[in-house]
Amino acid sequence: MKSRLGNFTFDALVGVYISAASEIYKLAISLVYSACEESPVKHFILGLADISLRLILSSCLRESAIGVYFVSIPCGTSPTEASPPHWSLLLISFSIRITPNSLPIFESISTRIMKWLLLILALPWVTALTATADSYEVGNEPAKAVDGNTSTFWHSEYSPTLVPLPHWAIIDIGASTLINGFTYLPRQDGNSNGNIGQHTIEVSLDKVTWTLVANATYDDDDSLKETGFPSVQTRYIRITGITEAGNRGPWSSAAEFNINLAPTSTTLGQWGPVIAFPLVPAGAFMLYGSGKILTFSSYKTDNYGGTGLTFTATYDPSTGIVSEKTVTNTQHDMFCPGMSLDANGRAVITGGDDADKTSIYDPSTNSWIAGPGMKIARGYQASATLSDGRIFTIGGSWSGGYGGKNGEIYDPTANTWSLLPGCPVAPMLTNDSAGIFRQDNHGWLFGWKNGYVFQAGPSKAMNWYGTSGNGSQTAAGNRASDTDSINGNAVMYDAVNGKIATFGGAPDYQEAYATNNVHLITIGTPGTTPTVSTLTSMSFARAFANAVVLPNGEIFVTGGQTYAVPFTDTNAILTPELWDPTTQTFTTLPPHTLPRNYHSVALLMTDGRVFTGGGGLCGTCGTNHEDGQIYSPAYLFNSSGALATRPVISSINSTSIAVGGTFTVTTNTAVTSFSIIRFGSATHTVDTDQRRIILTPTATSGTTYTFVLPSDAGVALPGYWMVFVLNAAGVPSLATTVKITI
Repeated sequence: MKSRLGNFTFDALVGVYISAASEIYKLAISLVYSACEESPVKHFILGLADISLRLILSSCLRESAIGVYFVSIPCGTSPTEASPPHWSLLLISFSIRITPNSLPIFESISTRIMKWLLLILALPWVTALTATADSYEVGNEPAKAVDGNTSTFWHSEYSPTLVPLPHWAIIDIGASTLINGFTYLPRQDGNSNGNIGQHTIEVSLDKVTWTLVANATYDDDDSLKETGFPSVQTRYIRITGITEAGNRGPWSSAAEFNINLAPTSTTLGQWGPVIAFPLVPAGAFMLYGSGKILTFSSYKTDNYGGTGLTFTATYDPSTGIVSEKTVTNTQHDMFCPGMSLDANGRAVITGGDDADKTSIYDPSTNSWIAGPGMKIARGYQASATLSDGRIFTIGGSWSGGYGGKNGEIYDPTANTWSLLPGCPVAPMLTNDSAGIFRQDNHGWLFGWKNGYVFQAGPSKAMNWYGTSGNGSQTAAGNRASDTDSINGNAVMYDAVNGKIATFGGAPDYQEAYATNNVHLITIGTPGTTPTVSTLTSMSFARAFANAVVLPNGEIFVTGGQTYAVPFTDTNAILTPELWDPTTQTFTTLPPHTLPRNYHSVALLMTDGRVFTGGGGLCGTCGTNHEDGQIYSPAYLFNSSGALATRPVISSINSTSIAVGGTFTVTTNTAVTSFSIIRFGSATHTVDTDQRRIILTPTATSGTTYTFVLPSDAGVALPGYWMVFVLNAAGVPSLATTVKITI
């Protein structure tokens, strides 16, 4: 059997028996008594577990058999009523996966080696959910959508009166509660009639004034649907079904409605709820101006391998709404492409399933246009925007034929592609056991000074590529003692000083163990050998992870597997870690909800949070993640756990600044540090667009600060950047967007 308590799911393995100690009674009743005084929920479930010596306590708790005592104690029970007759006691053995961040841990340690670990779970057990609806069929009342029984369901009335759409249901939590999500389970009896399609979700404290938190469309199947939104205090949730998902009739139905309680710990940052997407976001890029995130999959929402079209979905952080669009006019399945943001903020997406195609998205017109075909058909190539605004690409034997994927360059002004025969792909090949099909994939490319490109990986051999004339190539040595590191990450976190940090990867694309290797590459004059340092390793080996630079220069590394196997979630790492460039050490962070492996993405948002999403895109494989999740770093919270007050950029004297130009920033309060970060794009672990520049004021007058941009366009690449200011506590402002021109 399977039971769900709060956010924890337990798989029951064996029998039931009663056991407890008087000391545990007294401790438990005190905890419950205090919790009832402060919580709106009607009951608390207290779990007490002991774990044998076989349990290994390391950075996380591995799976093990655990005995758990479940105690249901009515609120109002006095601490003096600490004897068993007042309790309902049940012990079940379970197989459970726990991380230290999931549960409060109290350790009982004797003078000998630790023998037992006591886990005390204080899980809210919400028994007060009630439901009403606009109508119901007799026998299918709204209460059956909150009864915890998946075999019963609510259904809108169809006899004797067929009540038309839209249909609504209101769930009453019983008291004001902090929530960050809503779940909907369609009926489970094999009949799809009434599956909710397009819908809205609203919240209210008084059932009079309603606030919209979601407007989306559910797929027409019987899987659990999860809708996330920013944490909100509410008592009532109203879901309104606007359409029936299969257009079978004017009905709505539900086996179960439920809520997600919002987490409150913010010491190491906090994950928001899972956000439902209508597709697997295997690629994504930021839209300047709006801060929206445009994601895409392939010719299908959950599979790849087609031609002629691409499904896209755009997430608006300001509203929580995800809007859909199918791109057909470019006749391009953009799955597995190269991708770069050009000097005007346009996303130039090349190759992939339709291997010679170029599609260009222009945020200023919210439109897609077909670009010229590449000279060499490619898939899994990388590309990079250059100091002169052109875009360089190389590699990509996954599609369009094997081998010979030498460099070529796109000129946005002339709208043409040109071959660069002096930029051979051979020097940057890995030694992947799958051969050339995998050896030239996902290059770590960085546009640099004088039109050069630095290739930092994933091969252990590094190279410089020149793009003038017919192009050129110069070997840049090996990345210290690192292996080939396909599906690892490389981030330029300090562009002025040429600092690039690299993380993980594996020697082969698949069926290979990942590494936890970390290296610091410092580049300077093009064509010269960079310096490479081997740094403290990550806490976890990772391939298929993503890495994002934050306004303070720290790098957030998330997702991935210890053993790389595409389209699987085995050996997934749910615990992200944060690299500090000053100490060059890592801090492990709270785990995310779902695996983020092959075909996942991550991007810095304009509010300093990090968007992650995707993984899978393999049809019926069972590991498709049509969703996203947002991480709020610890710098967004104060010591009490509440949101910190941000400094505010009141004005910037110009939003278009030439390389080497001067500009001023005025804030509402004193600030102490400044950075600009280029808008990012991400697919297949590669983001060649993101880079960070540390700004130092040349003059200060009150809260007005004067800056001079770097004078080299290879450092301050042309395009759109986010300007952040941070106060003495390290809290970042919302970003203001500026365009750097040449």
